[in-house]
Amino acid sequence: MPELCEQTRTEAFQLMLDQVDGRGANAIIAVRYDATEVAAGIAEVLCYGTAVVVKSLPEAG
Repeated sequence: MPELCEQTRTEAFQLMLDQVDGRGANAIIAVRYDATEVAAGIAEVLCYGTAVVVKSLPEAG
């Protein structure tokens, strides 16, 4: 059972990455997982976060 849970979290994470791909973001912050039992023995796993563009600050001086 732990292997199935880990596989499900990995797939949810990959689906999130797929949504961000091609939208110009280079990072995702505040990533969270949410699991809800929708029926006996059936659960949905969500993975979500905020896609952002991270840039380096110019060096002072």
